[in-house]
Amino acid sequence: MTGKTLKIKAAKRLQRKRRIRSKISGCAALPRVSVFRSNRYISAQAINDDAGVTLAAVHSKTLGLKANVEGAQKAGETFAKTLKDAGINEITFDRNGFLYHGVVKAFADALRANEIKF
Repeated sequence: MTGKTLKIKAAKRLQRKRRIRSKISGCAALPRVSVFRSNRYISAQAINDDAGVTLAAVHSKTLGLKANVEGAQKAGETFAKTLKDAGINEITFDRNGFLYHGVVKAFADALRANEIKF
């Protein structure tokens, strides 16, 4: 891809991210789970926006996983266990401007399968 195309893609994602973040926010009772996907890794964190603190986090690099669907499912299962240990059963999902398919969808489905409610 050319440099111009990459700039347009990044600008579109930033536009989607801002639109999503204007509508959702996290608190202690209902934290926001923000997912970041790169070509190599996937990471997520549960955030309390009122206090500005991260309650729980997971990164596929520390788990030795790749940013594919299988890696996202395993990372989602691990993150669900981390959330349950922190006493969190319900969240607000922030896809962070990424389209809801593939890796992001697999991560969200793994959270739902492990009884984390959206």
